[in-house]
Amino acid sequence: MGALLRVRDLHVDFGRRRVEALHGIDLTVEAGARVGLIGESGSGKSVTALAAMGLLPDNAHVSGSIEFAGRELVGLSDAGFAALRGDLVSMIFQEPMTALAPTMRVGRQVAEVLRLHQGAPAGMARARVLEMLDRVGLPDPGRISMSFPHQLSGGQRQRVLIAMALINQPGLVICDEPTTALDVTVQARVLRLLDEQLDAAGASCLFISHDLAVVSQVCDEVAVMYRGDIVEAGSIAEVLARPRHPYTAGLIATARIDELAPGDRLPVIEDFWDGRGSAHGR
Repeated sequence: MGALLRVRDLHVDFGRRRVEALHGIDLTVEAGARVGLIGESGSGKSVTALAAMGLLPDNAHVSGSIEFAGRELVGLSDAGFAALRGDLVSMIFQEPMTALAPTMRVGRQVAEVLRLHQGAPAGMARARVLEMLDRVGLPDPGRISMSFPHQLSGGQRQRVLIAMALINQPGLVICDEPTTALDVTVQARVLRLLDEQLDAAGASCLFISHDLAVVSQVCDEVAVMYRGDIVEAGSIAEVLARPRHPYTAGLIATARIDELAPGDRLPVIEDFWDGRGSAHGR
């Protein structure tokens, strides 16, 4: 399989002062692969995703290359991105209450994605929406489809977003912290669902998170970001077992607090990495 998404030397900066968020990153998502993009808040994960989706604000300056299925996206028109989003590439956002229109019934919102790209007539669109809501494990899809977002639980709203992202069978699904706003039990259910639905659709996935444990449940590969750079990349198993970069070692240590003895001090990333290129021993 070849590369579905190929990012090369991607730079992004903002505003008149050209504050740089990405410093020339390289990233590849092969067809059928699941790649986790992990790092602390502000590392550039979401900027990378928004650049790939053409959703950066107007004051962003982008250079380098983003190719999707061989098509260059840097410099693509708004109309070009609109044709791509929700069809060949889709995105699941962190907070469904801001991603869903509050005054529109959720069934209509899912149907809009289908009608926009497939031109499906109303009756066919409704049947497909009900089928998708059922596939993502929502009870009584007819009732759910007629509900407004505020009438659903957080887990139900996230399932609606998954249905919306997958209804057109995209080649790539970008997930931006899709379970952060959910409690642990609901998070586990949504991750299992996402895993199953990605398998069923045969879709590639770029999964963005600050949580290494979450990424390891969904992804086969991982890229680690720090302050606008990718500092390490490889298979999940390899990176977890033998991290090469001290920042990665710090992320792993802070995710393994269950291994500490009672009374032990909690590790922090600064125990391993001072952010200036110096590694700390423990």
